[in-house]
Amino acid sequence: MDLDPELAALRPLGGFFVLRTAAAPAGPAPEGLATLAETYAATAPEAPHDALALRVATVAGRLRAPEPRVSASISQQGLAARLWSVALGCAALYGRLPGLDPRLLRWDPAAAAPDDLWLTEVRPLPGDAATLADTVLHGHLEPLGVALRTRYGIAAGLLRGNAGSALAGAARELDRWARANGRTDVAQRARALADGLFAHPLLRGTGTGTGTATAFRRRSCCLYYRVPGGGVCGDCCFTRPPRSSPRAASG
Repeated sequence: MDLDPELAALRPLGGFFVLRTAAAPAGPAPEGLATLAETYAATAPEAPHDALALRVATVAGRLRAPEPRVSASISQQGLAARLWSVALGCAALYGRLPGLDPRLLRWDPAAAAPDDLWLTEVRPLPGDAATLADTVLHGHLEPLGVALRTRYGIAAGLLRGNAGSALAGAARELDRWARANGRTDVAQRARALADGLFAHPLLRGTGTGTGTATAFRRRSCCLYYRVPGGGVCGDCCFTRPPRSSPRAASG
């Protein structure tokens, strides 16, 4: 199936999968929103278009996060989940991927979850695992990780774990929708793509059980347990919130 300008096939999946485009009925993206390319390049608080700091502060305020690196970690995982969901959903449904160039994606850092993204131009790419890795891992999560490590001191292993967790979550949701709607072809493609992505050096070893039909348990912690009443996530390496220093969980 060819990509349509509105990426309408993603709409039934809802939530993290839907991506607004310039061709959508809502019209073009507001020019005041920063692109993700600008966001990743803003490595200092005084930089223009500092959407990253605004997002981290927004998440901190909503969760009452006790320290910036906690809200920075959760912010990164939320954006990773959006990017993986869109990319994996398109690849499994269309067999093609829209070019998610950071210069073409605008982001509203003050929006509620899931992160509000707007693609200003749909450029078709192959829908294979290698292209997904180039698009999401190298095009987005690597530069985002550099910015977060520079500004908030977050460990690289924690960010890789967030990326793996976000991918596993997107794959599970897509598999669930596909099976509920009799689209076993979509479920099979999603599972094959997820397994191929987890073979990538940046994702390999981030957790166990990488297939969409099995439970994923990560080998690091996103630090969500540090927020008031947060507890541990379903795929956390911990079975209960640790009492020791949270830095031990961030490697």
